[in-house]
Amino acid sequence: MQIDQRHRQSGAETATRRFVFVLLDNFTLISFSAAIECLRIANRMAERPLYDWTVIGDGGDVITCSAGVRFQLDGPLDELSRNDTVLICGGIEIQQAASKRMLNWLRREARRGLKIGGLCTASYILARAGLLDGKRATIHWENHDSFAEDFPEVQLTKSVFTIDGNRMTTAGGTSSIDLMLGIIAQDHDEKLANAVADQLIYSSIRTDQDTQRLSVPTRIGVRHPKLSQVIQLMEANIEEPISPAILARDAGMSTRQLERLFRRYLSRSPKRYYMELRLQKARNLLMQTDMTVINVALACGFSSPSHFSKCYRAHYSTTPYRERGAQSSREQE
Repeated sequence: MQIDQRHRQSGAETATRRFVFVLLDNFTLISFSAAIECLRIANRMAERPLYDWTVIGDGGDVITCSAGVRFQLDGPLDELSRNDTVLICGGIEIQQAASKRMLNWLRREARRGLKIGGLCTASYILARAGLLDGKRATIHWENHDSFAEDFPEVQLTKSVFTIDGNRMTTAGGTSSIDLMLGIIAQDHDEKLANAVADQLIYSSIRTDQDTQRLSVPTRIGVRHPKLSQVIQLMEANIEEPISPAILARDAGMSTRQLERLFRRYLSRSPKRYYMELRLQKARNLLMQTDMTVINVALACGFSSPSHFSKCYRAHYSTTPYRERGAQSSREQE
């Protein structure tokens, strides 16, 4: 499939736009490859080089993604052209990728006015560099809790991607496609973006108004409006848990009906389900932030460290302190 001659002629005088992909250790392959494939296909559809790109990194000639595949870099963190667009590609263990050299380089390029984006967890790097202060941003849902705790000055959303001025962020996975298709449509037109989507067999293009996680009914495999309503209330009130009586009242049912609803569809009580949500957030904070165990407990609605430790051990068969220690050991390996 090719776009028509009129489109090629209308874009004939458009300068080639260059993207600079910065690969971090253990970056997520799909976020990087999805973005770069959109550019390649756009060039093919237009039958001219609308885009080109280069791949750089912080020291060394080779970088390894989280899947273990190694990539040859085109160069180091040098000064870029002011017309370049920088996309930082993050993945697992993102905190370790925030080197002093990387942060200083980002700040310098930002002062020169470059457009800078973060794919997947790279929003963390941009926030550490101070490039997202007061701006809308997103990050992979698994890192959402820790990011919100570390960077309260950032307007964190649950969108698949965000664009706020010269800053762009994505939630990871295939959200890179949505961001790039949006850029292609803005640079050229929607017809070209749709042609790229067709080549990718990507039938539903998302916008920055779409959220990254599946709906509650899809996630739990149950389509019951009142159950979904209660779970949404639970997820929105982790730090200050709501009592089962108030949850039931807000859903228009009795506490007994609420209890039966959870046991029928989720095989556990509302109290147990709520506790699992809180402990899941606590584990994310322990694994992804430097928050003290006491502060993690408070952020997840536990009034005392001892009660938190007891509940955590019952669910995960280890204590919060041991979990934190194990994580530190893995990072040093």
